[in-house]
Amino acid sequence: MKYLIGLDVGTSAVKALLVTGEGAIVGSFTVEYPFFSPQPGWIEQNPEDMWRASAEAVRGVLDKYSVSPEDVAGLGLSGQMHSSVFLDEKYEVIRPAILWNDVRTTAQCRSIEAAVGMEVLQEEVCNPVLEGFTLPKVVWLKENEPENYAKLSWLVLPKDYVRFRLTGNVAMEVSDAAGMLMMNVRQRVWSRPILDSLDISPDILPPIVGSSEVAGTITAEAAEATGLTPGTPVVGGGADNACGAVGSGVVVAGRGMVSLGTSGVVLAHLAKPKVVTEGTVHMFNSCVPGEFYMMGVTLSAGLSLSWLRSRLGLEDVSYDVMTKAAESVPPGSRGLVFLPYLTGERTPHGDGNARGSFVGLSATHEQGDLIRAVMEGVAFGFCDSVELLRSAGWNGTSLRALGGGARSPLWKKIIASATGLTLDEINIDEGPALGAAILAGVGTGIYGSVREASDAIIKVERSVEPDEEWRKVYTELYQVYKDLYPALKPSFDRLVRFN
Repeated sequence: MKYLIGLDVGTSAVKALLVTGEGAIVGSFTVEYPFFSPQPGWIEQNPEDMWRASAEAVRGVLDKYSVSPEDVAGLGLSGQMHSSVFLDEKYEVIRPAILWNDVRTTAQCRSIEAAVGMEVLQEEVCNPVLEGFTLPKVVWLKENEPENYAKLSWLVLPKDYVRFRLTGNVAMEVSDAAGMLMMNVRQRVWSRPILDSLDISPDILPPIVGSSEVAGTITAEAAEATGLTPGTPVVGGGADNACGAVGSGVVVAGRGMVSLGTSGVVLAHLAKPKVVTEGTVHMFNSCVPGEFYMMGVTLSAGLSLSWLRSRLGLEDVSYDVMTKAAESVPPGSRGLVFLPYLTGERTPHGDGNARGSFVGLSATHEQGDLIRAVMEGVAFGFCDSVELLRSAGWNGTSLRALGGGARSPLWKKIIASATGLTLDEINIDEGPALGAAILAGVGTGIYGSVREASDAIIKVERSVEPDEEWRKVYTELYQVYKDLYPALKPSFDRLVRFN
C-alpha cells in the first residue's frame, strides 16, 4: 500500500498526518516547539526548532504506524503564513524568524503605503498592508538591523524553509508567496514595482513553484533525520488556509468554508481574482492552479467564548453545559449584543484598537444570555466576512463548517441563521495537513488534479439549515451590530492609552 504524508508547520507545533493513497486517514504525530516574545508585541521563533520538530514528526508517524519508508509515495507541506525566515549566502539562519502575529511593524506599514502607493499595491498584491505580512518585516530588518539585512541572501517562509532542509532546494510556493505582499498575485511573479520602490533586491526571493508541483526529493541527510527514503518526492505544498481549503473540499468556485477555532475564518474559492477595497479581506492564490481564494478573519472567535468561560469562573464547566444554558435563551439574547473584538479586529475593520463590548446589558440578564450573546456576536462577525465575499462575486449558498467550535450544534445553527447559509458537516476535519497530503498525491500522479483528489476524499455528511424565525431576528439585530463599531470607534481610540 502507498502512503502520503502531510506536514503542517504551525505556530506552536508540527503535525505529520499519514494518509493512504486512497485518502483514508491512518493517523498523525505532533511535536511541539516554542516561540518567544523578547519585547512586547514581538513574536519570534527559531527556524532550527521548526526543522527539528518536522523531522521528529515524520519519523514519529512512520514509527507509530509501522509504515515502511519505501511505501511513502510523497510528502506535502502546509505552514503558518507570512512568518519570515532570513538566510545568508550559505543558507544559514541569520536571526530568529519574525512571525505572522508579530506587530512591531506599524511604522513600516505606513512607509510602504507612502512609498509604493495604494493603487500600485492593489494592482500588484491585491491586499492591504498589515503588520502580519512579510514585506513590513523585511523593511523593519533593513531599518533596524542593517548588519543582518546586509547578510540577507534568501527570504523564505516556514514551510519553505523546512522543504529546503528536506530537499536542498530553495523555492517559494505560490499560495504562501501571495501572502508576502511581494508577489504580483495575478501574474505569479515577484513584483518589481513594489521591490524597486523600497530598494529591495529581487535576488533574495527564490523561484516560485506550484502547490502540487514536485519541488525536490528527500536528500540523504534528510532521510537520516526523518526516516524517509532518499529520493522521495516533496511537493510545493500550500499556506495553512489554502491547504485547509483543499482539505475541506473548497476547491471550486461557489464553495466556501467557515473555520471556528481560537480565531475564525470565512473563506471562499474564486475562479478569478477580485479586489475588494471596502473592508479588510485577503485575496490569495489558491492551491488550484490559476485560481484564487478570498477570506475574512475574526480574530477572537472561539477565544471569545473561552474568555467568557474563564471570567465567569466556569473553568470546571464543560462547553456543552455552557451552550445548554444558552439554548434556553431566545435568539437575540434578550437585547444583548456582543462585539468580539477582544484582540482588535481584522475583518472588516482592520483595527487593532477595537475592543470587545457588551451593549444592552441590564440587571435582568443572566449567564445564559451572556453566553448566547457571545456566540451570536461571533456569528455576526462572520456575517461581515460573508458580505465582503459576496461583493467579490462569491455566490455560494453553503459553508463547510470546521474547527472545535463547529462541534456545537447550537453555534452552527446560530451561524447558519445569522448568515442565511447552510452549514455543511464533512466526513474529515484534519485541516491543512490533509490538504498538504492531497497535494502530494496530485504531484506524484496518484490523483489527476486537486479537485479530483479533494472531491474523492471529502464528502458532505450532514447539513444545518437556517432557522427562518431566528433569521428574522438576526437580520434586524445584525444591523444594530453593524452600527455599534462606528459609534464606539472614537472611544476605542481614546481608551488605548489606558491599556
